[in-house]
Amino acid sequence: MNLVAWVEPLTQTPWALLLLIGILAALESLAIIGLILPGAVMMTMAASLAGSVQLSVPLVLLSGALGATIGDGLSYWLGASQRHRIPKLWPLNRHPEWLERGQLFFHRYGTLSVLLGRFVGPVRPIIPMVAGMMCMPRRRFALVNALSALGWAPLYILPGYYLGQAWSANLALSHDTMVWLIEFAFVTLLAILTFSWLRRLFDRPGIGYRSALGWARQSNAGRRLWRRLNGRFPGREPPLASLALLLATGFLFIVWTGVVLLHGREPLVMDLRGQAMFIELAKLGWPLSIASHFDLIGDTYGIAAFTLPWLVWWLYRRYYAVLLHWMLALGLISLLNTVLKQVIQRVRPDTPDHLANSFSYPSAHTSAAVVVYGLAAAFVAQRLPRSQRSWPYWAATLLIMLMAISRLAYGVHWASDLIGGALVGLMVCSTVRISYQYHAQQRLSWQHWPWVLGLSIVLLLARMLFLPQA
Repeated sequence: MNLVAWVEPLTQTPWALLLLIGILAALESLAIIGLILPGAVMMTMAASLAGSVQLSVPLVLLSGALGATIGDGLSYWLGASQRHRIPKLWPLNRHPEWLERGQLFFHRYGTLSVLLGRFVGPVRPIIPMVAGMMCMPRRRFALVNALSALGWAPLYILPGYYLGQAWSANLALSHDTMVWLIEFAFVTLLAILTFSWLRRLFDRPGIGYRSALGWARQSNAGRRLWRRLNGRFPGREPPLASLALLLATGFLFIVWTGVVLLHGREPLVMDLRGQAMFIELAKLGWPLSIASHFDLIGDTYGIAAFTLPWLVWWLYRRYYAVLLHWMLALGLISLLNTVLKQVIQRVRPDTPDHLANSFSYPSAHTSAAVVVYGLAAAFVAQRLPRSQRSWPYWAATLLIMLMAISRLAYGVHWASDLIGGALVGLMVCSTVRISYQYHAQQRLSWQHWPWVLGLSIVLLLARMLFLPQA
């Protein structure tokens, strides 16, 4: 069953949507799970869906409050019954600071910590469990838990609810388009979260890294491979995350391209749905206006405007390794896009004059954006503490998504073209990162990077104002 078939009954069955809101509220409040799940985003999406179908506000709030109460209640029971085992359980045994932070908060505020903690993100899923571990009286916890849930529900649910209500009223989209739009947002969010999870999985503290290391220690083949990797990267850790990304995206690109080729010149079902959705959105006017700006940022002139100041700066500072690898990345993605388009020769849904004799698959806009902004995020994240490394990737992902979607809004690409382009871009990103980690000997100075970034932004603005589409 596809996601549309799953979402559509929710818009027609109020009790199912209320149940979903309650379950999400419980998971968002549950110990440990609430730290991992993007609870606020999921609650906003569910509340927006409720608002779009004019579901009763009191029932929506009651459902969220009950779910949050149950989630915190289960966390309290877990803390009370397993207080001695909890510090030894994953992931708290890998991140003891999470538990310490919750304990300090509880010691500081006592009973009020259950009420206040409900609204403090970093400790919200931990405090009820800590209250159970600290033997807080059950009746007192139950009372404060229920009161805090009643205050929490409006703050977390009403913004999303009224957003969905306003969206439905002002856009006046057809029912099918609304459902497909929700599906598109959900699948996009799921893909981003999966990528983020896999990246952290193969980072040094991640379970993927530790599993690979354990396998290498326990088998002869693993030990030989690990020694060979260590020999290739003397004095540095093997780039397992980049290697895993290269293998995964290479395999997925082959499979996805096979799916596209099997359909011949016919678009996929997702392509037709995406086309219909953006044709209807284009009637509103403002989506095309927004798309035009991001389309200009992601074309050849836009990529050149962003990268040129950095290339000149690295040449001036004699950072030859990073300079050559960025030039390699830009040249490689340009070559791959040209070759793949000519070999596959997939026709665009619409071909404007400036794209005459140009084919559709994969999306060069998307692949180039992934390479440029993905590599930029990787270089920035490398300089940050582990706890802050997600932010550059999230920012780059948002920018890449907007550039890719602009091609759908213009009708010059199918949705499947964007997926192919993203996979090609990730392959190039991972290849360049592996090579750079092997060859780089010089530490980069970031002393003047705000000035270089400022010049890149100025050139991007000049490109948008004075140059035509490339």
